[in-house]
Amino acid sequence: MNNCTEPVTTLKGIGKETAEHLQALGIETIGDLIWTFPYRHEDFRLKDLAETPHNERVTIEALVESMPSAVFLGKNKQRLTVTVRAGRHLVKVVFFNQNYLRQKLTPGAIITVTGKWDRGRQVIIGSSVTFGPKTEQVDFEPVYSLRGNIQQKRFRKYMRQALDAVDDIVDPLPLLMREDYKLLEVKDALEGVHFPKDANHAKQARRRFVYEELLEFQLRIQALRKARKDSEQGLSIAYDVAKVRAFIETLPYELTNAQKRVVNEISKDLKQPHRMNRLLQGDVGSGKTVVAAIGLYSAVTAGYQGALMAPTEILAEQHAQSLQAWFEPIGVRVGLLSGSTKSKARRILLEQLAAGEIDILIGTHALIQPDVIFKKLGFVITDEQHRFGVEQRRILRDKGENPDVLFMTATPIPRTLAITAFGEMDVSIIDELPAGRKEIETHWMKKEQLGSVLGKMESELKAGRQAYVICPLIEESDKLDVQNAVEAYEHLVQYFHGRFRVGLMHGRLHPDEKDAVMRAFSVGEIDILVSTTVVEVGVNVPNATFMTIYDAERFGLAQLHQLRGRVGRGEHQSYCVLIADPKSDEGKERMMSMTETNDGFRLAEKDLELRGPGDFFGKKQSGLPEFKMADLVHDYRALDVARRDAVRLVEDPAFWHDDEYLPLRNMLEKSGVLEGERID
Repeated sequence: MNNCTEPVTTLKGIGKETAEHLQALGIETIGDLIWTFPYRHEDFRLKDLAETPHNERVTIEALVESMPSAVFLGKNKQRLTVTVRAGRHLVKVVFFNQNYLRQKLTPGAIITVTGKWDRGRQVIIGSSVTFGPKTEQVDFEPVYSLRGNIQQKRFRKYMRQALDAVDDIVDPLPLLMREDYKLLEVKDALEGVHFPKDANHAKQARRRFVYEELLEFQLRIQALRKARKDSEQGLSIAYDVAKVRAFIETLPYELTNAQKRVVNEISKDLKQPHRMNRLLQGDVGSGKTVVAAIGLYSAVTAGYQGALMAPTEILAEQHAQSLQAWFEPIGVRVGLLSGSTKSKARRILLEQLAAGEIDILIGTHALIQPDVIFKKLGFVITDEQHRFGVEQRRILRDKGENPDVLFMTATPIPRTLAITAFGEMDVSIIDELPAGRKEIETHWMKKEQLGSVLGKMESELKAGRQAYVICPLIEESDKLDVQNAVEAYEHLVQYFHGRFRVGLMHGRLHPDEKDAVMRAFSVGEIDILVSTTVVEVGVNVPNATFMTIYDAERFGLAQLHQLRGRVGRGEHQSYCVLIADPKSDEGKERMMSMTETNDGFRLAEKDLELRGPGDFFGKKQSGLPEFKMADLVHDYRALDVARRDAVRLVEDPAFWHDDEYLPLRNMLEKSGVLEGERID
């Protein structure tokens, strides 16, 4: 008998050369081998063609009806076609470059064929054939990701040997946990992954390893969070509950239930002696700013200062206007600091800040300059946090003594990804829009319908409203046949000549130029703003009610939704028109989804389903783990269960001391978390 730590060379047939090939796959020990999972199984179960979807692999048992015909396609290339009867179906089977079958496929012969089923043409593109009825007992054959000289058949042989020989596999999941969730024990699950007895065995094996992988990952995150909480002393902000409630009563509208829930989550964090590290997600227009304001005011009532950092001057100014309107009547002093702040005003503002005469400072990157000194910073908010680097956020946080930190984003992130990518944070979600808010009407139009789109835009402009026109490119490209901003601008200037004013904004403009164009649009000096996606985040023009997005199929759902959120911010009905001619089914599905819902979280889930987690964030910066079995899109329920279990376990003293949990603790030690290393 073998154990998992022994080299693979102890298995029969694996010599030095084969071991080197296996080493290139990351396999050196028997344990490495048995934990190399197949990425799929060949399904050799006999199927009824009537129930087999188009383009699926299928295995049938059939009777050869006629002699095959051969067509030569060129040098050493042939196509062999034979008519067979499978049950009540008369179909053709095509083999490529297997001319030796020509003499064997005689009328009356019984064959077992596996191949791809072309339902429309009633043809099977054969990949393998055996003569006689199906006698092979194997219904599922594992297929591994291999390279080099090792073939699937040999690799399966080594895997079979390893599973038969190994006897020291420790199950990391405690018996009680396996019984509660009806999970296979580890040896049976490994058998089910590599050589399942039937479809249910394979399903149960996958179910067990999906949970184990997600539990291990969540344990790493929760253990890291616990270690940080235990080591980092935060502020316990004893805010004045009566004053905070009185402030909420002064607001011009009642908080939604979602806002109330999130305010309570933030308030609880403020009181705790540990530093808040919370992500606040809220769809466009869900009311994140007022929630942030309540948190800032809470800190002020306890004698602390607050800071809010926004990615653009316009967004910082909008926050400042909102907060000044709410706070100045009750004596809370709000300051605004940006790159445009004049030197004399800046010097006075910084003196007041250092003296504690400014309660809340709002600004851009200007907040992280060395000469910006707070007297007693207690609460830091970063808006659209993904627009800032880790170092920028850290510098702002370090301007206080372990202040509480809240990150805000208007980009709806599916819960699955939020608790994975942002696992070290607590996540709050405002998933409800204020009452009375009008839904944006969204329409999908073809390019040839542009005339009617411009007619609808003109009727909105005549009513005194404003419009956006969004394009994916700045200038004409030889590679992409898509509408560009410069061309669209010139066309609209000509089309609306003398009637409406058209502006142009794109990423190549200097930041000061972009701000100037955006301000002109904000105050109504521009009627139509032609832009690339630089208007995606943080622009509030309540009078803008019409948006046209050219070549909308080039955008992901999340980005389309963010762009659409630039309209519908005032009292008037707003419209979004997607001009698109998508060629793919996925592109058409995206357009249909946009017309069917205004719910950013539903769209984000759909985007995740269509594009996958790597593409959702961008593979390079996502920081998402790669799992052998788990799929973040389809296994979201298991992820939720694993997260709850991990939270419970790391808070339980028994987890850290009882031998029952030793295998799980060993997994954490291998991760380096218990030594304080960061999870990537």
